[in-house]
Amino acid sequence: MIINKIKVKEIITKSNLPVCDYSVNPYVGCQHACKYCYACFMKRFTGHNDDWGTFVDVKYWDKIKNPQKYNGKELFLCSVTDPYQPCEEEYQRTKILLEELKGSGAKLSISTKSDLILRDLELIKSFPNARVSWSINTLDEDFKNDMDKGVSIERRFNAMKIFHDAGVRTTCFISPIFPGITDVKAIIEMAEDKCNLIWLENLNLRGTFKPVIISYIKQTRPELYPLYDEIYNKGSNLYWQELDADLQKFASEKGLEYKTNDDSFLKPFEAKPVIVNYFYHSKIKKSAKKS
Repeated sequence: MIINKIKVKEIITKSNLPVCDYSVNPYVGCQHACKYCYACFMKRFTGHNDDWGTFVDVKYWDKIKNPQKYNGKELFLCSVTDPYQPCEEEYQRTKILLEELKGSGAKLSISTKSDLILRDLELIKSFPNARVSWSINTLDEDFKNDMDKGVSIERRFNAMKIFHDAGVRTTCFISPIFPGITDVKAIIEMAEDKCNLIWLENLNLRGTFKPVIISYIKQTRPELYPLYDEIYNKGSNLYWQELDADLQKFASEKGLEYKTNDDSFLKPFEAKPVIVNYFYHSKIKKSAKKS
């Protein structure tokens, strides 16, 4: 792992993402090295020539002078890295950032694949309506290890449960859903008592990691290659339409609310988690709204 320390002018930047006002990325690159990571596009802007997942730039910044300017604003950690990847244990850039923002009134949304976040539980609880999500797309540890170098699925669920029981708003982000591989229903059942929200996102193959995933399917799951060819080479939406309908039925049978918009996080959480579909296909969204 290639680790460099860099000085940056700002650590909090305005965001165009619909879910936040600002994005915060204490690192460039990520040790989790997810084979499907969309953030690999960052290499175009950072000048790194090394493979994604083999380098991390550790950011240093001048202490935030006026943290109160973020009062009531949504801050997302992180849009292109994991704030609790392994090097955070040593460099603690995320922890230092949270300490600088403590008492500012900023609203936090944190996304991770790690249980190192447990270290900062009390600190995170001090922020109003803080939200934490864990990405989980399989219960198969072998498949997880093929796809990323994050902690085990068991450890992610354990951290999720601890945060949930501590009163922090928690999300199980079932992403990305691998057609024919991700058992969405089984993950929902595992997460049901550990979170307030369950988000669903389909696997989108684009950029440099598309051939990596397609090659992996050909080599390890050749029986699924026709399905992936149909979806990712021929552009069929049928699989996602059928999965959407199946999951709506499944949620209804379990008494869980199933939505196709993202306003659930703005409302008080119910006793049971709300399932939110983030499939990025307009046809699916339209059909779901009609139903």
